[in-house]
Amino acid sequence: MSTAAERIWVGIDAGKSHHWAVAVGIDGEKLFSRKVDNDETAILELIVLACGSAESVTWAVDISGRSSALLLALLVAHAQQVFYIPGRTVHRMSAAYRGEGKTDAKDALVIADTVRMRRDLAPVRTEDDLVTTLQLLTAHRADLIADRVRLINRLRDRLMGISPALERAFDYSAARGGLVLLTEYQTPAAIRRIGVKRLTTWLERRKIRNAATVAATAVGAAQAQHTALPGEKRTAKLVCDIAHQILALDERIKDNDREIRETFRLDDRAEILESLPGMGPILGAEFIAAVGDMSSYTNPDRLAAAAGLAPVPRDSGRRTGNLHRPKRYNRRLRWLFYMSAQTAMMRPGPSRDYYLKKRAEGLLHTQAVLSLARRRINVLWAMLRDNRLFTSTPPVTQTA
Repeated sequence: MSTAAERIWVGIDAGKSHHWAVAVGIDGEKLFSRKVDNDETAILELIVLACGSAESVTWAVDISGRSSALLLALLVAHAQQVFYIPGRTVHRMSAAYRGEGKTDAKDALVIADTVRMRRDLAPVRTEDDLVTTLQLLTAHRADLIADRVRLINRLRDRLMGISPALERAFDYSAARGGLVLLTEYQTPAAIRRIGVKRLTTWLERRKIRNAATVAATAVGAAQAQHTALPGEKRTAKLVCDIAHQILALDERIKDNDREIRETFRLDDRAEILESLPGMGPILGAEFIAAVGDMSSYTNPDRLAAAAGLAPVPRDSGRRTGNLHRPKRYNRRLRWLFYMSAQTAMMRPGPSRDYYLKKRAEGLLHTQAVLSLARRRINVLWAMLRDNRLFTSTPPVTQTA
């Protein structure tokens, strides 16, 4: 390249071990295409190449997660303008380019061309250490909860092969007593042998609440079956092992939640978020992890759109006015607003009054909770904007 271009756009198809970068000029002509290892030296060489090729460089990536963390950190550190293009958009735009094949170079070209033509893309910002820590902790919590659900389902499946009555006797996802019981007694015969009195004492030593009720329920289930099923001995060992795993996982979740609460309360917005009914420290941490410093949300409508709580039109022919949930939105953000609204509407107050009003208008439970969640976004956004705690009555506006 003999002379530096006035402006170029660089698209990067990000990967774990390497990235592929393609630069295009103002007319869409390809200026360079190269493979870039995912290490600091190679990325810095790419930045030097691009910045030396033009007076102004605009970057775009299709991944803003862990695999592109080093790339984004170096670009931001060198004051480069970076935009994010979702993978779904890249996939759809690829159909307009020649060839049916999919390569990293082609995807990078699509990314570069897209950022060159569009003006509505979201800029990429690196979060501060506290937000990044909360993102890691909340993501880890989601993984632990998913692991627990899988173990509970596996436990129920194995227990069904020993005693259907014992499988349905306890809510193993919520009741610790049933899990502790299975660490020692898994078969109907073993539970019948120990009896209610001794089982109650055994459970009390392990600090199980309502030990007598748990023992009576277990023995009652055991009395309903006197037939030993095939593979009972081996299955009992598996049930014991799974029960131990779930209890150990519960301790890990408890420790993780404690760290989330401590980290969350270091944020200046923590007190404001916790003052909103239904928004505890865990959901508050999820909110901060999802929105960062909120610089991308200039009004509550943008926040609602990101959470999938702002319907979008889907008209066709003579059919107009059809509103549907958007296909692209932050599912964790939607989940936390829904859970917060559902918790708040269970207690007396403005949230419950609004929920009952929507139910009286004919909305189903889920629809009414979603409507309440959308309303609460306006409230929360105003609280953060004005830096004030929640009050059940709107603040009085001072007039001159």
